[in-house]
Amino acid sequence: MLKEFKNVTILLPAMDETYSLRETVETILNTCDNKDLAEFILLLCDRTTPESRAVANQLVYDYQDRVSIYIHDQKLPFVGGAVREGFDLAKGSHVVLMSSDLETDPNVIKKFIMLAKKHPDHIITATRWTRGGGFEHYNKVKLVCNFIFERVIGLFYLSGLSDLTYAYRIFPTKLMQSIEWEELKHPFFLETALKPLRLGVKFIEVPAHWVARTEGVSQNSFMANFKYFKTAWHNRFLKRKQILRRHNAQ
Repeated sequence: MLKEFKNVTILLPAMDETYSLRETVETILNTCDNKDLAEFILLLCDRTTPESRAVANQLVYDYQDRVSIYIHDQKLPFVGGAVREGFDLAKGSHVVLMSSDLETDPNVIKKFIMLAKKHPDHIITATRWTRGGGFEHYNKVKLVCNFIFERVIGLFYLSGLSDLTYAYRIFPTKLMQSIEWEELKHPFFLETALKPLRLGVKFIEVPAHWVARTEGVSQNSFMANFKYFKTAWHNRFLKRKQILRRHNAQ
């Protein structure tokens, strides 16, 4: 069991974000004690736009004397592959999964850190479905589908969590490095909740407000969301030794 929170690695995949990427980084720096921040890892790929890469490079330069920010060009494909590599690179005792398009409110990071200090062995996860959270400019059809999915999967896993699909969490780093991840696309975000649930890890939910991105294009199509059911079914029946990486399964 993890004994204490030391600092956190912030993972930020970036494809076509510019001002929202900068605002995400600067909001975290301005609202958190910088001693709590181990590093920012900006996860880029061959499809990252020149404009987004330019902002990433400028952030590295602008804050070089304040915090460690560096760029990692992913080798595994898709967003899940980028985050999986980020987990393995993370040097902080904890690691944050979030987006760089402001759909994950960076002001919540301060709450994540506060709770991680009190409960270092827990996963602190954001929820849009409890009081204090919510949705703004969210497609109504997707909203209904999301609500149904959350309830069905919650029952299937005997979990009281209200928001299993929201990719905004702070984890103990060693936990994430011990798990054998399988997904590469967006269902990976659900996998980051389901596998720890199967291992018996405790979660704490924090209300968060979701606002639709104002720049760039979402890489997750509506139909792709139905693949989450396959991920949920698959992970429900895995044994502990199948969830953990081989050297951690003993």
